[in-house]
Amino acid sequence: QVQLVESGGGLVQPGGALRLSCAASGFIFRLYSMSWYRQAPGKERELVAAISGAGSTLNYADSVKGRFTISRDNAKSTMYLQMNSLKSEDAAVYYCKITTLSVWGQGTQVSVSS
Repeated sequence: QVQLVESGGGLVQPGGALRLSCAASGFIFRLYSMSWYRQAPGKERELVAAISGAGSTLNYADSVKGRFTISRDNAKSTMYLQMNSLKSEDAAVYYCKITTLSVWGQGTQVSVSS
């Protein structure tokens, strides 16, 4: 079955960096645009970044432009989110999603605190 598994979250100090991974299985990964979302406590889930199937088109939320980089390795059926210069407001549960389908991972917690 279709499955998305996020990893790489953790606790980091402000200004630090983390790399999230999303391992996909059960579908032809390279054919699908993929997205990262996040949800902070008390807030709605929001789109962070998206990447086309071939990795040639990237989109970012204004709040993360210049700090986060989305990428994918279709040979490994894995998507990544490199997060640099992390701020307290980046703290959230991060989810990966097949952009055009209602298929989500279980999420990985990112905490930013000194």
